[in-house]
Amino acid sequence: MATHFSSTGPMRSIFQLKSNPPKCLLFLPDSCHRRAETATCRASSVSVRQWSSAANYSRLVKLSNKPIVKARMERTIDMVRTNFNSVRTGRSNPAMLDKIEVEYYGSPVSLKSIAQINTPDSSSLLIQPYDKSRYPMLRTDLKSIEKAIVSSDLGMTPNNDGEVIRLTLPQLTSERRKELSKVVAKQAEEGKVAVRNIRRDALKAYEKLQKEKKLSEDNVKDLSSDLQKLTDEYMKKIDSIYKQKEKELLKV
Repeated sequence: MATHFSSTGPMRSIFQLKSNPPKCLLFLPDSCHRRAETATCRASSVSVRQWSSAANYSRLVKLSNKPIVKARMERTIDMVRTNFNSVRTGRSNPAMLDKIEVEYYGSPVSLKSIAQINTPDSSSLLIQPYDKSRYPMLRTDLKSIEKAIVSSDLGMTPNNDGEVIRLTLPQLTSERRKELSKVVAKQAEEGKVAVRNIRRDALKAYEKLQKEKKLSEDNVKDLSSDLQKLTDEYMKKIDSIYKQKEKELLKV
């Protein structure tokens, strides 16, 4: 199953005004108490607004900072690659099982964290739990692994001999290759949407900083131009790895 991407959520202030006045005010006469309380609340309001503004400013700087924006885009590329690896081609690859989770003692764990996955040849995978001392209920583990593979969308039937599980990759039909090609195309588009969302977040941060007089109009233009170049660069990266994956899928 492909991983879905999501955009950044709305900004929220982490500061709130306290409803109770400072304890020292409780010992003042009523008239002084009211004046002091009003003055203190006003000062508190100003202080809170300043801190809140500083917190929002810090977050805006992070959203607009080029190294951070680039790092977010790079993580998107990594996720696209992970999704592509889970789509099998004509050759066996341990990465095909990266998204398989096995129920172990009531909790889902990654298959590769409890078992070694080998490729004895170009059309099969061999799965073997790491060792019997660490996993004494070996037969139960194999059954759980078998169940996880059957319930996945890999389209492969596991062969469990009580010691290891062998997976034989069936030959992909022309129709199946085209179906998988559509899956990969969708994953590539989801990656591009994620990159666009990162660009959108940065642009909003630029506009916000400009309104707050933290950036000039020329600054925003320059930053926006650099951001567009960075976005185009990562769009091309997605296109490149998509074309490579599509070529692998369609190769007979």
